Amino acid sequence: MRRRISVRTEIRQTRLFRSAAEEAAVGLILTADHLVRCLAVVIEPSGITHQQYNVLRILRGSHPQPLPTLEIAERMIEQTPGITRLLDRLETKQLVARERGSDDRRCVYCRISERGLALVGALDEPVRAVGRAAFATLSRAAQRELIARLDEIRAALRE
Repeated sequence: MRRRISVRTEIRQTRLFRSAAEEAAVGLILTADHLVRCLAVVIEPSGITHQQYNVLRILRGSHPQPLPTLEIAERMIEQTPGITRLLDRLETKQLVARERGSDDRRCVYCRISERGLALVGALDEPVRAVGRAAFATLSRAAQRELIARLDEIRAALRE
């Protein structure tokens, strides 16, 4: 079993947190950062960032139907103001294609290319492996409990 390292120890904080809620928030952000860095290790050798991977994953989910750019932005796990730049880079790599709407020329639709489908498909197992490794110390029941608690936290933050 892995040795548990407290948030305070990991960030070398000598003072106590003001509250358990503050410690939990810092712990959640720190843990999310660790997870993102582990995912980057398996995703970035493919020539894309984890945000670009997220866009490809979203577009694969709607395939073969294209999605409006703004809907892609709304579905992103990490909200980013630079969705157009993300799509520009993916289009340059021929992983997505964009087209203007026929009824409303302001609306831009995006679809994943065959090359994009192949790339995201090749990353499926390595990404799943990171998830399995990250949560291997938690039982299935504990994982479901964590999911429920995170859902509650996000709901409270939306209010």
